[in-house]
Amino acid sequence: MNTLDPKVWTLLALGVIMLVVWAVGALVSRIGQPRVIGEIIAGILLGPSLLGLLAPAAGTYLFPASVVSALGVLAQVGLVLFMFMIGLELDFGRLRGQGARLASVAGASIVVPFVLAIGLALVLYPGYGAGADELVFCLFIGAAMAITAFPVLARLLKESGLAGTRVGTLSLVSAAVNDVVAWCLLAFVIALSRATGAGDGLMTLVLAVVYVAAMLGVVRPLLARMDNVPIWLALVVALLAAWLADRAGIHVIFGGFVAGAVMPRQPEWRRTVHERLDMVVTHLLLPVFFVMTGLSTHVEGLRTAGVWGVALLVIVVATAGKFGGTALAARAAGERWTDAFTLGVLMNTRGLTELVVLSVGLQLGIISSTVFTVMVLMALVTTLMAPPLLRLIARRSAPSVVASRGEPLEAVAG
Repeated sequence: MNTLDPKVWTLLALGVIMLVVWAVGALVSRIGQPRVIGEIIAGILLGPSLLGLLAPAAGTYLFPASVVSALGVLAQVGLVLFMFMIGLELDFGRLRGQGARLASVAGASIVVPFVLAIGLALVLYPGYGAGADELVFCLFIGAAMAITAFPVLARLLKESGLAGTRVGTLSLVSAAVNDVVAWCLLAFVIALSRATGAGDGLMTLVLAVVYVAAMLGVVRPLLARMDNVPIWLALVVALLAAWLADRAGIHVIFGGFVAGAVMPRQPEWRRTVHERLDMVVTHLLLPVFFVMTGLSTHVEGLRTAGVWGVALLVIVVATAGKFGGTALAARAAGERWTDAFTLGVLMNTRGLTELVVLSVGLQLGIISSTVFTVMVLMALVTTLMAPPLLRLIARRSAPSVVASRGEPLEAVAG
């Protein structure tokens, strides 16, 4: 038994991941946080930030490089299939007549945090630029601040009772638009950092438009001609759409989401697909994704008062940009204050999608490990604050919540 067989060792890692995720999820549920927060925390507990410090031998034993590679494949598949399920359930009919509001919310949730982040990056660059090009550093921080955690937002909507509501759908579609723009901007920044010119970034934008147009104009009509799309074919479309999205320069999660969105809108068929995928995806594969991302997080970098001060400033600017910009834009577009604040809270969740972006910046040397750690803390805080704020908004605005959404308050409060 001294020979490491990754295929067998992966089973041990999966068992430990499921056990820790369940335990931490149960604990956070007791304090009113969604289980997805427990999955994020579980990833950090199993990573170098805790297990790696307290018992490095155990961390190496559980997660050798070959096992981490195998888990990474499972995590990627789980993330794509989860986003496929989200796209499958999305009801665009709820957004009829909401075009102006969608444009306002999506636009403000990108532009306001991006502009504020650029200003913050200019302040941070002299002390934390780590030798990176100033323009690249500032644009990267702007793109990172503009991200909304699309998978985490989807889980939060589901666990808070907002999934399927008009406000929930508006936030989800806004986040999709938001993140497509942010990923295109990130591709542009990466192109600049690699000194290959701006052409790569512009090409990514063009390919993204072509990709979405092909999915909506070609794939959706072909699927609509089928009386009953086999589940195996739906899964093939999801996986290939994710691969093509990556080839186009945008993230695989949007490929899975778009694949779900172009599927036929047949309620019974959608319900069957969801029931067959939910157990494996939600309770096995997706937690692996969160844990895998946590394995690359090093929160021990927060050591000095100065770094803590920078972290607090980053959290304040990030929240002001996303929450403030989204809420004010939604209110100006005609939303009730209740729904405007709800949209602001939802769009302010960054979660581990932020970590994916930050990992790219760290690998390319655009940001230092200190900036990476600070931004990780910001992502966790903005995600943790969402559930209690949603409950507070619901409690203080019970009549308007029921009137505007046409559903019981308990469903909103989670």
